[in-house]
Amino acid sequence: MASLLRKPVGSHGKVHDITPESANWGYVGFGLYRLKAGETAAEATHDREVILVLVEGKAEITAAGEDFGEMGARLSVFEKLPPHCLYVPAQSEWQAVATTDCTLAVCTAPGKPGRPAQKLGPEGLNLETRGQGANTRHIYNIAMEGRDVADSLLVTEVFTPQGNWSSYPPHRHDEDNFPHMTYLEETYYHRLNPAQGFGFQRVFTEDGSLDETMAVSDGDVVLVPKGHHPCGAPYGYEMYYLNVMAGPLRKWRFKNHPDHDWIYQRDNPVR
Repeated sequence: MASLLRKPVGSHGKVHDITPESANWGYVGFGLYRLKAGETAAEATHDREVILVLVEGKAEITAAGEDFGEMGARLSVFEKLPPHCLYVPAQSEWQAVATTDCTLAVCTAPGKPGRPAQKLGPEGLNLETRGQGANTRHIYNIAMEGRDVADSLLVTEVFTPQGNWSSYPPHRHDEDNFPHMTYLEETYYHRLNPAQGFGFQRVFTEDGSLDETMAVSDGDVVLVPKGHHPCGAPYGYEMYYLNVMAGPLRKWRFKNHPDHDWIYQRDNPVR
């Protein structure tokens, strides 16, 4: 299996271009543009739906023949302002013209034409806290299953404070066995604050057929084709990641690792 850690191919232009073919899976795609003010990115969606996330900076965006004007607010992702996001349906196109230096994420998965292009944020997005102690993290649920805004895509942002763990206890969603579990491929786009920092992510299966531990740098992407996938932020460095998930069913059902589920049960007792 090719390495699950994908480094940006440069510092400018389209620095990530992960497709189902390059990832050797069937659903999730992830692209990332780093643009200077005045530069343009544009793509046709073909048979895939798209959620654009203004990670940083501002851009004038048109999609599916509609002008959505200037989108974006935070100039650093770690300002933690609600993200500006736009859904673009299959069989259409989009264009972004940067009005400031801009980092634009392009989240894709199989879709059907017919849904309208629409803003998914910042309106309606609130920073939620999950976990406790050194397992605390803060989340913007951009397009999880509670919002009927996509055919396949599930998208969320997570901020993990320094010294904390995230996607923890270890859990997996790699079986098409609803309602017990859903098969969802997943990408993690990582950022670190300060940017010279690092974090860790482990992707592993219970039978040991996959076990890869990666030191992630600012701007890296980790692929999760199967297995558990916790990550940690060392003291002194805050971690952000943008998750993209998709599979045959747009629902998020997972199981914790049996050796570590006791942590979840302790922290979430039945009332």
